[in-house]
Amino acid sequence: MSEQGKTEAPPAPEPIKETPPRGPAQWLPTVVDTIAAVVLALLVGALLIIFSTEDVIDSLKYFFSYPWDFFKYAGTAVWDAYRSLVDGAVGSGTALRRTLERSAPLICAGLGVSLAFRAGLFNIGAQGQMLLGALAGGYVGFHYDLPPGIHLAAALLAALVAGGLWGGIAGLLKAKTGAHEVIVTIMLNHVAGFVILYFLAKESFQRPNSDNLLSPPVADSATFPSVGGLHLGVLLAIVAAGIVWWLLERSTLGFEMRAVGANPEAARTAGMSVAKVYVAGMMIAGMLAALAVTMNVLGRQDSVTDNIAGQVGFEAITVALLGRATPLGTVLAGLLFGALSSGGLAMQSGAGVPPEMAQVLQALIVLFVAAPALIRGITRMRGGDASGTVMAKGWGG
Repeated sequence: MSEQGKTEAPPAPEPIKETPPRGPAQWLPTVVDTIAAVVLALLVGALLIIFSTEDVIDSLKYFFSYPWDFFKYAGTAVWDAYRSLVDGAVGSGTALRRTLERSAPLICAGLGVSLAFRAGLFNIGAQGQMLLGALAGGYVGFHYDLPPGIHLAAALLAALVAGGLWGGIAGLLKAKTGAHEVIVTIMLNHVAGFVILYFLAKESFQRPNSDNLLSPPVADSATFPSVGGLHLGVLLAIVAAGIVWWLLERSTLGFEMRAVGANPEAARTAGMSVAKVYVAGMMIAGMLAALAVTMNVLGRQDSVTDNIAGQVGFEAITVALLGRATPLGTVLAGLLFGALSSGGLAMQSGAGVPPEMAQVLQALIVLFVAAPALIRGITRMRGGDASGTVMAKGWGG
């Protein structure tokens, strides 16, 4: 056969490289970077607090003749603000309970985003998955009369199934048609918003003798038990983190997820079903997002509304990024953001600082975490292992 008749074979995909478990020495650079990012965010936040305080601004008028007032007022403003932040987050039993209850949904939803990251998927649909989970779990919780325990299990299962199926739609479309999961999940968020509004307009989902788009709270038999005023759904969030760790690090499906996330073509060549990983990854991510909203519906007995998820579904993305898409990191990031959210209200009442300052601190932390080179340049730290940051391969298509 002539040389012209020959066709070049396509290049073989890179082999899958199984990375060994990372020990403390490998984790240390990432931890140091994150701590440095938090510290720098607090320093920038301190500057914002200083120059938004009226006494400090007034003292600038005579700064060169008597600078002591500026430093005194500035120090007092920062001290009062951050002391109020800490007191509002962990300063009492009530504050700690509020922080944990605000952290639990962030942890669960963040785990869903993190798991999708590891499978090479960018899950923007946690918000919609939470809405469908709230709709199904809430309906079972207030509509049926079941024995305690069984009722809670049924409501929880209904929420997980609904969230999993809603997430699975994006995974199935990705696997069968190549539809980009970012676009699909964003669109599904909007669809979920209209779906919940449709059902809340039905009489069976509304409170008796009311036309408001507001469901009854779930029955007491369908709520998480509480200890010392803290519902045990918070403990379930920690258990979920442990299950996700085991799934990713010790199970066959977890290995396939990490392999597909690293190189889908090599995984396919190795005999793995990439389509199965996409569908399973998005379904589990949807179940974790639905678990997040049960903290409100089955934990605090909040009524189901079209705003039941708040902004948790979107904040989960920042939690996952801050946690480096690892279960432990996601738990710590969720606790940090829960503390900032809980303490932000105390900053306003205790120090007169706008509660939005807590959101500014969250944004600054994420900004610095997303720019490790900037952190090392400011702090003069040596560069760490780039593998500490996990990004979704699915962003590229």
